[in-house]
Amino acid sequence: MTKRQLSIFPPGTTEEIFLYEEEIYRAGYNSIAGIDEAGRGPLAGPVVASAVILPRGVFLKGLDDSKRLSEEKRESLFIKIIETALSVGTGIIDAKEIDETDILKATIKAAEMAVISLNTEPDFLITDALHIPLNIPQRYLIKGDRRSASVAAASIIAKVTRDRLMMDYHKVYPEYNFHIHKGYGTKEHLNLLKIHGPSEIHRKSFRGVTFQ
Repeated sequence: MTKRQLSIFPPGTTEEIFLYEEEIYRAGYNSIAGIDEAGRGPLAGPVVASAVILPRGVFLKGLDDSKRLSEEKRESLFIKIIETALSVGTGIIDAKEIDETDILKATIKAAEMAVISLNTEPDFLITDALHIPLNIPQRYLIKGDRRSASVAAASIIAKVTRDRLMMDYHKVYPEYNFHIHKGYGTKEHLNLLKIHGPSEIHRKSFRGVTFQ
């Protein structure tokens, strides 16, 4: 089947966030996975990627970039996505492997793991400006989590999954207050690092984690 050129829709209303998927369906594809990640920037914890295949014609109200949603809204949408999606996949790369490679390679690997773990095989991928080394047609969208419903859904799954992991890590390392900053380089986190030094889940290769 010949796939025609896809047009790019600008970000806008909740309804418009579904238009990109509709264009891909009309081009002849049948199973679209959106991919996004959470945790590229933090000083501690894993990077988490998610892949989500939403059913065609089912519109989840309120889908948006997870960073623009409240924690309560993310948790609510997380449940709705899990209940509605045809398939959800997740890939997690820990801090040790991030240090052994680099954050970009770790993010790509997590995204590849997320796609491979889907129980429905996608025939098209939409990513948030990330190339995944799989033999599947894909389109890389700048700010894809604001422009594509599938990518927005993936961003919510990845963000909530990672936040929950950091809440669990807080129980193991309560001195760092991971339950508050989730590993990001806040002033509080940096001060606690100076006092306690890095933990086993800190990214030793990241600036700010080790001090002279």
